[in-house]
Amino acid sequence: MTLTERLETLPVSRFHYLLLISAGLGWMFDSMDTGIISFVLPVLMKAWNLTPEQVGTIGSIGLVGMAIGAILSGTIADLIGRKKVFASTLIIYSIATGLCGLSWNYESLLFFRFLVGFGLGGQLPVAVTLVSEFSPAKHRGKFLVLLESFWAIGWLLAALVSYVIIPWLGWQSAFYIGALPALYVFYLWKSIPESPRYLASKGKLDQAEAIVKSIEIQSGIERPATKQVPQQISKIGPKMAVTELFSRRFIKRTVFLWLLWFGIVFAYYGIFTWLPSLLALKGFTLTKSFQYVMTMTLAQIPGYFSAAYLVDKIGRKPTLTIYLIGTAISAYFFGLSTDVQTILLTGSLMSFFNLGAWGIVYTYTPELYPTHARATGSGWAAGFGRIGGILAPIVVGLMIGSYRLSSQYVFLMFSTVLILTALNVIILGEETKGRPMDEDS
Repeated sequence: MTLTERLETLPVSRFHYLLLISAGLGWMFDSMDTGIISFVLPVLMKAWNLTPEQVGTIGSIGLVGMAIGAILSGTIADLIGRKKVFASTLIIYSIATGLCGLSWNYESLLFFRFLVGFGLGGQLPVAVTLVSEFSPAKHRGKFLVLLESFWAIGWLLAALVSYVIIPWLGWQSAFYIGALPALYVFYLWKSIPESPRYLASKGKLDQAEAIVKSIEIQSGIERPATKQVPQQISKIGPKMAVTELFSRRFIKRTVFLWLLWFGIVFAYYGIFTWLPSLLALKGFTLTKSFQYVMTMTLAQIPGYFSAAYLVDKIGRKPTLTIYLIGTAISAYFFGLSTDVQTILLTGSLMSFFNLGAWGIVYTYTPELYPTHARATGSGWAAGFGRIGGILAPIVVGLMIGSYRLSSQYVFLMFSTVLILTALNVIILGEETKGRPMDEDS
């Protein structure tokens, strides 16, 4: 058996769960540092007398960093390895979040938020690539959606920190707490091995063999060693990774993924960056806004778990389509809501479907590219998607500030984008459920 076949047919063992938790904690810290700014912005609006357009720019500048970070880190991870890039990006965004607490004006905060975005955007596609390359084929969808579920936990931590700490110690303290994940890198470096698929693609078969053998021993399996580099993970030069994304072989998948990422990132960052502020504009106090957002965020967890169950049962395409349409419908009625009960119900459904869809997107993306281009393909798709995230907070700021439109029209716009994104999945998407991740994918 080749290394790929040995990895694909492994039973789920203690190693896989430890990998999921270790990478998931990094994902959780990523989410916490992303979420903190959403809860700080309503406070800064008052403290610094910021306009809606300026608030939108603060939300967007982080997405500029995320776009650049995703593209560069994905490409670099295919050159020097997944583990090194995972660890280094965690350090970058944690330290930069702490520096946000030292911001003295609007411009300095923009600079530090760009650095935060660079690290955050760099970690996500690399983390999902690493976990996907270790996960057995039958359980890959479940593991990757569960990895994404740590995002909800991080967002809840951000809401909790903001709700408890900001009124007590001020908005700067929330950013200082966001710097603490940098210490996690010491554990991360010891607990997560490099991807055997990546090592084999670089001709480092002995190292790849040792890691796979260790996992097999933990799983109670005895297999003969792979004697030569598998043909489907041959050593390929780095130039192919970027250029191959636009080859005849992969151009349809690249277009599909870039449109998918643009749509879901546009909707997510437009909605959730502005959500506490939009609730405040509806007349609720900041404290109530934080409470309601925390309630809605709790709905993300069953959204992830339900998607994790369905993605390996009925497939990527149908599950993703259902969750995108569900988000669109929920967002539309959320925009129409005026009373607390309806806001909480539609907002919770919006979180349920939207974050479930995110989990499927992170499952889907690495499955559409071969090993030597997987991190690059994931990074470029995520990077292009961040353009949507850059535009969305600015568009919302303009709709509310310059054009004085109500939230009803804001969420109608998001619903339209999500429906178009679902159509992209139906027309251009292909099913990858149970398909091996190798060079013939």
